[in-house]
Amino acid sequence: MIQMDPIDRLTRAALTSDEEFIATLNDLLHHDLRISVRELSEKSGIAQSSLYKILHGKRSPNLSTLRAIIRALGRIYRTPEGQFIGLIVARSVLETIEEKTAEVDAKHIRVREYPVHTMEDAIVAAVRAEREGAVAIVCAPIVSSVIEQLVRIPVATIIPRESVQRAIELAARKAWI
Repeated sequence: MIQMDPIDRLTRAALTSDEEFIATLNDLLHHDLRISVRELSEKSGIAQSSLYKILHGKRSPNLSTLRAIIRALGRIYRTPEGQFIGLIVARSVLETIEEKTAEVDAKHIRVREYPVHTMEDAIVAAVRAEREGAVAIVCAPIVSSVIEQLVRIPVATIIPRESVQRAIELAARKAWI
């Protein structure tokens, strides 16, 4: 299944219902970006208390608040602090990974997970990761050669005798070269 751009997801959710907007915003903050309400408040200029009220369904966002949230999330996704390595692996592998960020050469980079079940899912996830702004991709050897032909960002292969963390570091170094 192809998922849409996170900002598009949030916009659609806002047009659907307050409940859908709240669920999508929570998902983006906690799973995609892994940022706190405080960080969103700083980036958007919206008071933390207002964001908490929105996230707990005690207040509906007005149009200017919605615009500020969408602009802030857009900047986060498209700035260096929003840069990430796309990790495309089976869900069982994702469950073994504790760190959602990596430190490589004294720089921090986020790791965004793309759980897949088939080779086709992996190919679609790679294209999606690049479209969403990944600076590099880490994936299994069985799909890496195909993915390398499809995307214009570095691809690092998980070698079974090496750790996923080492592959993430390799991808980050390739991205910064």
